[in-house]
Amino acid sequence: MEPRKRPAQARSAETVAAIVEAAARILEDKGFRGYNTNDVAARAGVSIGSLYQYFPNKDAITKALLRRETEPLSAALEQVGDAPSLAEGLRHFIHAAVAHQLRRPVLARLLDFEEARLPLQAEVGALGDVGAKALARLLARHGARRGATARTASRDLFAIARGMIDAAGERGETDARGLETRVAAAMSGYLERMKIIDL
Repeated sequence: MEPRKRPAQARSAETVAAIVEAAARILEDKGFRGYNTNDVAARAGVSIGSLYQYFPNKDAITKALLRRETEPLSAALEQVGDAPSLAEGLRHFIHAAVAHQLRRPVLARLLDFEEARLPLQAEVGALGDVGAKALARLLARHGARRGATARTASRDLFAIARGMIDAAGERGETDARGLETRVAAAMSGYLERMKIIDL
């Protein structure tokens, strides 16, 4: 399921990028039923032989697409734990997650499904683990009680944010600022009610 070869030249990198973006557009337009290597090659403007030089099958393309979409979000979430204040860290976390979901909501939903199906944990890292660990660092840095309670809180906070944001994407919401405000209220309410940290 790994790519057959890595693009060494700019032209090869452009071909790979075109294939991956073609896969994204087909998923957005047709979903999984219209998603196959022949259609991806045609949409990318390359021959099926050229596609197979880089990707042995559809799952390898999907894996590359997941990496492309997930790595920037993971990197953004990892920075949350270093925020100078709890409020700023939560804002950064929520903004990154909402922007990721609403940028291409159909694609985001489909890739959530594929991430669970494909063996990606070692390469991409479980996004939930990245997010929860970043939140745990943020809470610890700003006075949360340590131990199981704080670890549970970080996982709960991630689940609250992901649940609300995914549901908003499914409903086709486009008001990012309004969604960020609602998610922040839910996360802050949880922290206050559970007395994990003084707000």
